[in-house]
Amino acid sequence: MRFTVDFLVVGSGIAGLSFALKVAPYGKVCILTKGDASEGSTRYAQGGIAAVMYDSDSFDKHIQDTLVAGDGICDREVVEMTIREAPDRIRELVQYGVNFDLDKHGDRFDLHREGGHSEFRILHHKDNTGEEIERGLLEAARRHPNIEIKERQFAIDIITQHHLGQRVTKHTPDIECYGVYALDCDTNRIDTYLSKVTLLATGGMGNVYSTTTTPIISTGDGVAMVHRARGVLSDLEFMQFHPTSLYNPAEKPAFLITEAMRGAGAILKDFDGHEFMQKYDSRLSLAPRDIVARAIDNEMKLSGKEHLYLDARGIGKKHLIEGFPTIYAKCLSIGIDITKDMIPIRPAAHYQCGGIKVDRNGESSIHHLYAAGECSCTGLHGGNRLASNSLLEAVVYAHNAAQSAIAAIGGITTNNAVPDWNAEGMVLNEEMVLITQTKRELQEIMWNYVGIVRSDLRLQRAFDRLNLIFRETEDLYNRSVLTEPLSELRNLIACAYLIIKMARARRQNVGLHYSLDLVEK
Repeated sequence: MRFTVDFLVVGSGIAGLSFALKVAPYGKVCILTKGDASEGSTRYAQGGIAAVMYDSDSFDKHIQDTLVAGDGICDREVVEMTIREAPDRIRELVQYGVNFDLDKHGDRFDLHREGGHSEFRILHHKDNTGEEIERGLLEAARRHPNIEIKERQFAIDIITQHHLGQRVTKHTPDIECYGVYALDCDTNRIDTYLSKVTLLATGGMGNVYSTTTTPIISTGDGVAMVHRARGVLSDLEFMQFHPTSLYNPAEKPAFLITEAMRGAGAILKDFDGHEFMQKYDSRLSLAPRDIVARAIDNEMKLSGKEHLYLDARGIGKKHLIEGFPTIYAKCLSIGIDITKDMIPIRPAAHYQCGGIKVDRNGESSIHHLYAAGECSCTGLHGGNRLASNSLLEAVVYAHNAAQSAIAAIGGITTNNAVPDWNAEGMVLNEEMVLITQTKRELQEIMWNYVGIVRSDLRLQRAFDRLNLIFRETEDLYNRSVLTEPLSELRNLIACAYLIIKMARARRQNVGLHYSLDLVEK
């Protein structure tokens, strides 16, 4: 089937919904989401969203904290723009119906502090901030008459001149986006969605690793589509590993223990219950995530243990139960009372700092194609994202992209010459074991060789193993009816290749990229 809209949005998290709500007065909007509309990384964000709201803080402090965390390779102008826009974007979220916790007087936001921040500036809703943001925005989007949300629609490929029979390479000037091909996951039919403007808000690629806090749908779909469309990608070697996921091997994704808990006074301890961060950084448990994750990784390797601990008992029972109810209930469900017991933790893949390269309006190198949120690379994060800057970046760039798209759409025409997807000669392959086993193998390769600590030998070994997996999977793809698991596997392989390629090219230890073969700065 063919569908034609003005604005096509792929993804229904904070970036996609914010963009949709802003452009909806100017045309027909369709949001495609491959799972349920509420399922995505936004929903799982616990800590909050960083913004300077009061005179006790300052833009300059937030800017400096972001630059320090980014290890010298942030785009300073982008950092300044994003942080100075933050208060306005926060007020818009509140207008859409998002509730943030207030202080005991009820007239100011209650603010948390997290690692790398010099002030208390994290707006939150208890310890389920992302879920509250998702609820508010989704309800607003569903009320809007110009917005249609279509669930279980998996975007397969960006439509460009390539699909009109033209040869497109990474050097082709003026590549254009005409929409996407999308798989209806209920019928296995591949539909054609034509649009004047397309926004990718597809989230991250955490499932390229065996242990991740990201939802199972985070398979790098947007990045992989832009890679195949020959768009520009950047900084994918900077994969952030959250230092503290709940150690519970039977559970996927790993449950996140928010950094705000350390901001409230929780302390990292080794397997014997001793503090250890003093060996690594003067900021102790509130050092930036890359430093904390490497410290935990090193302590685990030195001790041979599969996890360490986070001791939150000093926070106090009342504060723990009221301030972190989700974590308290989760831990209690597996027999851990965090008011009495230490929390077993280990690092987990959490956030990609790189992605689809965009300008300050959120537009990619492919004309009429925008990207916002985790799938994009704006220059804000540099080598390492400062805690709670991700939701901020998503809402700021969704706003900028919307303003740009609204201004441009009058001069864009729909390309009706686009052909429908051709699946002639393909057969339904029932060898599901090939896909599941290959995915598991890929995730283990990436975890063991391209994880928190890397080396030239590990990267070379990962690259060699990946080449074999790639050839096997492409052979399967070229003769099979396309399914969601097969498409996700191809996307994960593409993302793994890009991470390895960019990691091998980065010949300096900076931010989240740390190699044993490189001399420290």
